[in-house]
Amino acid sequence: MLISKMAAEGGGKEMNEIKTQFTTREGVYKLLTHSEYSRPNRVPFNSQGSNPVKVSFVNVNDQSGNGDRICFNVGRELYFYIYKGVRKAADLSKPIDKRIYKGTQPTCHDFNHLTATAESVSLLVGFSAGQVQLIDPIKKETSKLFNEERLIDKSRVTCVKWVPGSESLFLVSHASGNMYLYNVEHTCGTTAPHYQLLKQGENYSVHTCKSKSTRNPLLKWTVGEGALNEFAFSPDGKFLACVSQDGFLRVFNFDAVELHGTMKSYFGGLLCVCWSPDGKYIVAGGEDDLVTVWSFLDCRVIARGHGHKSWVSVVAFDHYTTSVEESDPMEFSGSDEDFQDQMIHFGRDRANSTQSRLSKRNSTDSRPVSVTYRFGSVGQDTQLCLWDLTEDILFPHLPLSRTRTHTNVMNATSPPAGATIITNTSSNTTNGNNSGANTPGINSIAATLPRSNSLPHSAGTTTTTANNTNKASSGGGISSGIMDSAIATGVSKFATLSLHDRKERHHEKDHKRNHSMGHISSKSSDKLNLLTKTKTDPAKTLGTLLCPRMEDVPLLEPLICKKIAHERLTVLIFLEDCLVTACQEGFICTWARPGKVGLLSSQNQASSPSGTVV
Repeated sequence: MLISKMAAEGGGKEMNEIKTQFTTREGVYKLLTHSEYSRPNRVPFNSQGSNPVKVSFVNVNDQSGNGDRICFNVGRELYFYIYKGVRKAADLSKPIDKRIYKGTQPTCHDFNHLTATAESVSLLVGFSAGQVQLIDPIKKETSKLFNEERLIDKSRVTCVKWVPGSESLFLVSHASGNMYLYNVEHTCGTTAPHYQLLKQGENYSVHTCKSKSTRNPLLKWTVGEGALNEFAFSPDGKFLACVSQDGFLRVFNFDAVELHGTMKSYFGGLLCVCWSPDGKYIVAGGEDDLVTVWSFLDCRVIARGHGHKSWVSVVAFDHYTTSVEESDPMEFSGSDEDFQDQMIHFGRDRANSTQSRLSKRNSTDSRPVSVTYRFGSVGQDTQLCLWDLTEDILFPHLPLSRTRTHTNVMNATSPPAGATIITNTSSNTTNGNNSGANTPGINSIAATLPRSNSLPHSAGTTTTTANNTNKASSGGGISSGIMDSAIATGVSKFATLSLHDRKERHHEKDHKRNHSMGHISSKSSDKLNLLTKTKTDPAKTLGTLLCPRMEDVPLLEPLICKKIAHERLTVLIFLEDCLVTACQEGFICTWARPGKVGLLSSQNQASSPSGTVV
């Protein structure tokens, strides 16, 4: 008893340990403790009753080669610093701008990257009382205040973003469930606006502002029920994805003001959303503790990811480790070197390649692509998860022996020996179990290598249900005759567990949050189905294309799942040489990508100065 108790305590201590590095196929990511940004005195912030800490970046394209700037909010305070990233330790004693607000708190912010220069930047800041402020933290000026008298909306601003490609238009969402389109050149008026209906559809409506002279807001969107928690523009700026407290993802054609498609969470509200770099997939997360992958083309859920033990607060794609091959995998031949030469890397020029792929979005003769999408998520459980979305999930109708996966390693970074694994093998799935051993290797042809971090369910149940679902889907395109070979397992050296294995190995207690997935088993899944039926059955979404059952879609396992903070995580941003996270204590952390940590000289390893700015 004593031994088992000590072992349990030791395991618990290790589980609660804050990680300062983690390893993926491309190498080791390391936390740079001296590149941590926070309030100048570095005192942890008492986050009770405060809005989430948020971070925004902009590059002002100055001649110094260090043009990155960072903005973050902590409580009533807003800071604007030079961001030195992995190059040099943070100097918290010298913020470019610092503001303290009374009676309201910053909730979100966004830079206009089109107009940013070394002399001036346009920064929008949303507030808990509903106002939106346009400021220039370089000139230290306040240009305009929108919704100043709260005549437009009195609820908290949940998200604010510049409209892509515009120097003057921006979109604001509120906890009221409304979104408003503003023009910085127009005033808001001295009276409450009157609206007239422009367009409406299922659970949404759009109104124009009825006025003799042009005034803000230009448009008012009412979307779903409850708070509109976040929205994100597609890479080409033509589509808008919104997630709401009612648990729905809604995707609109922004210019045409038309609904493109919807998706329902397993239960609870959806809190965050992001687009893949090519605009073909959307990932959403929320109070069901899941990350859900939704196909823009097919308008359906293609996978769910389970790794968090509490609400998922941020999801983001990593442009720099996502790779796409536009050639037809059915016709590919050649060496692995030839294959790597054909990869399209998302780097500094990813915008152009993204636009070219987006132009093929609706093409009926577009060929399958060989891809590995990398995305990450952070949550209120203080954990960071990284996920790989591979073509065996995206294109389950293709024979696996004809497809390849590849994870792109960042530019100027040499992967360690054995880090990049390219497979050209077939994976067998029998009753949802991986038939091969999970043995890492390089360029292996053995069928024992797992190929995807997906977790298929019972073959019989999945095949029948998924076939029926895909027959009902206009964009699914999966024939019933090949469904048995549609779902594959494994990803490089990370082992995939069968459902039985997961039941046996997951001994942690489910956390007690009301909207928690906990660890999914057959019993808990049945309970969740019952709960969903009783609470969201008015639309009868469970088991439909809007919300497939857990056994109807592949279940992804995270590549890594690490506790990296003491307080809930609120920020995850992927940059070229690092990734940035932030927690509700007000600490913004920089994690150097593999091979980048050496850029910090020994001179800069000394502790950065700190001070109090009045």
